Amino acid sequence: MFTNKHVIIAMIVAPILSVLAWVAVGTFTGEQAAPAQAGQSYPLVEKSNCRYESGDCDLENEDFRLSLSYVDEPAGKGLVLHSSHALEGVALAIGPPDSETRPDMMRAVDGQGLEWRIVLADRPAPDVRIKLVARAGGSTWFADASTAFLQPSDRPKLQR
Repeated sequence: MFTNKHVIIAMIVAPILSVLAWVAVGTFTGEQAAPAQAGQSYPLVEKSNCRYESGDCDLENEDFRLSLSYVDEPAGKGLVLHSSHALEGVALAIGPPDSETRPDMMRAVDGQGLEWRIVLADRPAPDVRIKLVARAGGSTWFADASTAFLQPSDRPKLQR
């Protein structure tokens, strides 16, 4: 069987053609990204760095990205949110997964709406969740994220 050159060529070409066909079908018939519509709500995906002690949590949906970081400065402890788009407002609640925790509004610290802060009494426990709602361009973006990234780590933090 492996002495016939046609069989050998077919065994090499068939997987390549199947991968190319899979990519072509996905490109032509798959869901295409569309711009956010005013008045609509969109979920933000919790990236993998939210699930371990990274110090940062990235939330994104296509080109809309938010990054949460814990800060422990002399001015106080809190969360800092950096956004890829100018935000109109951000509400954040930290509590048990199934609770109806009242959200607190974050405050903008720059004139462009790209950096937001909220003061916390102490570092959240690892078993609670962060629920976040952000408004940008008339659309609402929401996320539910783990607080594992907020837990202290002995590893040095990487500089961006």
